[in-house]
Amino acid sequence: MEVKRMTARLLVTKLGSVSEVTRSEALAELRLMTKHDAESRLIVAEAGAIPYLEETLYSSSHDSQDNAAAILLNISISSRAALMSTRGLLDAISHVLRHHATNSSPFAVQSSAATLHSLLVDDSYRPLIGAKRDIVYSLIEIIKRPNSPPRSVKDALKALFGIALFPPNRASLIGLGAVAALFSLVLKDGRVGILEDATAVIAQIAGCEESEREFWKVSGAKVLVDLLDVGTGSSERIKENAVGALLNLVRCGGGGAVKEVTGMGPSAVEGIRDVVENGSAKGKSKGIALLKIVEGGAKEWDFAV
Repeated sequence: MEVKRMTARLLVTKLGSVSEVTRSEALAELRLMTKHDAESRLIVAEAGAIPYLEETLYSSSHDSQDNAAAILLNISISSRAALMSTRGLLDAISHVLRHHATNSSPFAVQSSAATLHSLLVDDSYRPLIGAKRDIVYSLIEIIKRPNSPPRSVKDALKALFGIALFPPNRASLIGLGAVAALFSLVLKDGRVGILEDATAVIAQIAGCEESEREFWKVSGAKVLVDLLDVGTGSSERIKENAVGALLNLVRCGGGGAVKEVTGMGPSAVEGIRDVVENGSAKGKSKGIALLKIVEGGAKEWDFAV
């Protein structure tokens, strides 16, 4: 352990070198160290690496930026508090994400979004990260951009999902245009993994009062119903997400959402029943609740009409 500490301190010292070559070599070694040795992640953080890594995210060198972003991601797996207690870290991550289409390397963008997702595992950080509107806006822009690499889109979606897990963040996500961006992705992207992640975020965002109007603008309920149609070939996870989104839309929206959901056709009902029969425990529970609303009509929801 002492050898690891000495190695980490030496490499961190090199990060402050005036020689770009020395800094680059130290970054590459720290990346390997934190990738393959879980114990080293906290040691590297305690050696004072994070401020140097944060500064390197602003580098014009893609190799340096890539290595710094990868090290921060590795550290976030074991030492989230060390990252979140470093002043300016979120601003540095925001810088990488804001320049996703220009100066930032694709790998650094992916690692930075993945670092956010890792930090958001801790629910105490969700309000703090969700309050950074520049970060949220940049993540939405990544999923909107047609030329964004698939890995960047997936990592951005995972980060948005973590942000949306904190209910007060949902209205902010909607206000920054997340609904249109997410449904556009669902309609234009046929890749199962991305559709699964996008519908997971949609299901969370549906859980606020502001969702009904924005979903109506993009025919969101209809898109979700189409995903439930057995003929679309949606995966079980996509169907479960669609059920969860529709259920949240009814619970948090007004009469319009209720009428849309209760007016779903036989094919959608078949899709819900499929989730009830074959879904996960959580999916079955949501499917049963939605099925009761659909088959029972709008009577029990008259107060919301």
